[in-house]
Amino acid sequence: MSKKKIMALVAAIAGFVFFGCGADQGYGENDIGLRKSTLFSENVNIERIDYTGKAAGESTLIERSFENAPPMISHTTDGMLPITKDSNSCTSCHLPDVAAAVMATPMPKSHFYDFRKKAAIKNGGMDETRFNCVICHATQANAKPLVGNNFTPNFRQEQGREKSNLIDVVNEGVN
Repeated sequence: MSKKKIMALVAAIAGFVFFGCGADQGYGENDIGLRKSTLFSENVNIERIDYTGKAAGESTLIERSFENAPPMISHTTDGMLPITKDSNSCTSCHLPDVAAAVMATPMPKSHFYDFRKKAAIKNGGMDETRFNCVICHATQANAKPLVGNNFTPNFRQEQGREKSNLIDVVNEGVN
């Protein structure tokens, strides 16, 4: 390497050290990020949404958001919450043996399957990790979206809009 190149390299390194060390100011939590004020200082009006809905059997189902998405709860949940292992009003209508008689959506096979043990639960029992329905199923409301969305679901089977086949496809693509 020539003497000129070595001198240029030494000068560049010295410049980086001089300017880099001289700029040590530190930053506070208000100096980083895009938001320069707290959420509480913004004047945002969020509309109250009525989630009470109609009684079971009186409402129209909203199509699933995507294949095997948990369906939304189409009726009021007044008097049904909280859901516990010992008190679950949902199962009184949505267990497969009862659902057809009361015209309710039956719980899918995946709710009666232990994914950890990779086996159906004996005697047709429900998986004990699935007793709290509202963890996955939300009450539907006819609310205006807060942000735009142009997502279009692609259902591989027409019945996928109303029915889950998760238990049949859960291992697709897994080796």
